Amino acid sequence: MDESIGVEKEEQSNHLPKQLDAGALFVLKSRGSWLHCGYHLTTSIVAPALLSLPLALSLLGWFAGVVCLTVAAMVTFYSYNLLSLVLDHHAHLGHRHLRFRDMATDVLGPGWGKYFVGPIQFGLCYGAVIACILLGGQSLKNIYMLSSTSRGMQLYQFVIIFGVLKLVLAQIPSFHNLRHINLASLILSLVYSACATAGSIYIGNSNMAPAKDYSVNGRGSNRVFGSFNAISIIATTYGNGIIPEIQATIAAPVKGKMLKGLLVCYGVVMTTFFSVGISGYWAFGNQAKGTILQNFMVDQDHHNPLLPTWLLLMTNVFTLLQVAAVSVVYLQPTNEALEKKFSDATIEQFSLRNVIPRLFFRSLSVAMATLIAAMFPFFGDINAVIGAFGCIPLDFVLPMVFYNVTFKPSKKGLLFWGNTVIATIFTVLGVLGAISSIRQIILDANTYSLFADV
Repeated sequence: MDESIGVEKEEQSNHLPKQLDAGALFVLKSRGSWLHCGYHLTTSIVAPALLSLPLALSLLGWFAGVVCLTVAAMVTFYSYNLLSLVLDHHAHLGHRHLRFRDMATDVLGPGWGKYFVGPIQFGLCYGAVIACILLGGQSLKNIYMLSSTSRGMQLYQFVIIFGVLKLVLAQIPSFHNLRHINLASLILSLVYSACATAGSIYIGNSNMAPAKDYSVNGRGSNRVFGSFNAISIIATTYGNGIIPEIQATIAAPVKGKMLKGLLVCYGVVMTTFFSVGISGYWAFGNQAKGTILQNFMVDQDHHNPLLPTWLLLMTNVFTLLQVAAVSVVYLQPTNEALEKKFSDATIEQFSLRNVIPRLFFRSLSVAMATLIAAMFPFFGDINAVIGAFGCIPLDFVLPMVFYNVTFKPSKKGLLFWGNTVIATIFTVLGVLGAISSIRQIILDANTYSLFADV
């Protein structure tokens, strides 16, 4: 009897506030299950950025690379669970947070949400959208090159074509509406990761395999900067940045559901990240490019694909489809902010008053991201910038801080000092990664022409 009353009280305390703004009401609908949460988490983490993992390993070497992959998996699973516990705690107290910046405001103070977490999250998510549009354009170009003898079109044209597709997908009303798309995305991520792994193994065992050299390129400062760049790429690959928004899609009561979703997600993470990263680095060594698909496309001696055409086409099509889903997931914080600013929560969601600004501003945000992607086609470098400026603060540092501030563990205990040490280490790595990633983008930009055949 007492237990049933307690559950009922928890359900009541998890109810959302009666007065929701249009962003929370229309975009962050709380109707999903823990399984839907698992789909959203998997799509936001197991994204085509994992195809850059062989590059990251090539900048670190075997031992340091595998260690960094393993440590990042452990730390992010731990930190995401800490974020969920903090969110559960506030929901139990009757203050359920639907947005990262709202959570930061409540835990750390108004300035942290408005001037630190909010801008970083928007930068991270919008940067992810740009990177997805770029990778979608690269996949389209690969498909074009494999299925046509013509070489008249440039990468920026394919980026624009993918941007047009993105314009349509951006109009999907809410995060919850993506649940079936994200289930398909989960399946696609497993399939193209299997294709990438099989392709690397095939090439590594063939007579067309490049000479395997696992030495780390560069000397002195170049090698040091490359190592921090690699750490930033790995941070991006494991990064999320929208844990509160994903948990906001779960119907009340939310307690314990996020952990189940994380277990689903990390089952896929461990399967895909290590297989693609290790097999790609084994096959190409320090010649690994921005994404493993670029290594597959061209034999530097004969200018021919290194894999059968059908396998390359299938891998690129699956990557293209999944990156479209990922880009829509990371557009949700922007969509939510636009809805909050320009929509009226007192009027029906699909009224003309709300549909017109939604269509205009979502289309404008996608058009701007497409333009930036066409101008800076350096996927690996963009990954590093996103990791250094966005993923490391939001996913590796703030969860530890939020937990210590909310639950106030003993300062003499292992939990407090463990969280503090992790936050400090990754703060330093984030700063160094930011410096190295900006440096690399400047170096690449100096040698790039918009109309080059990248």
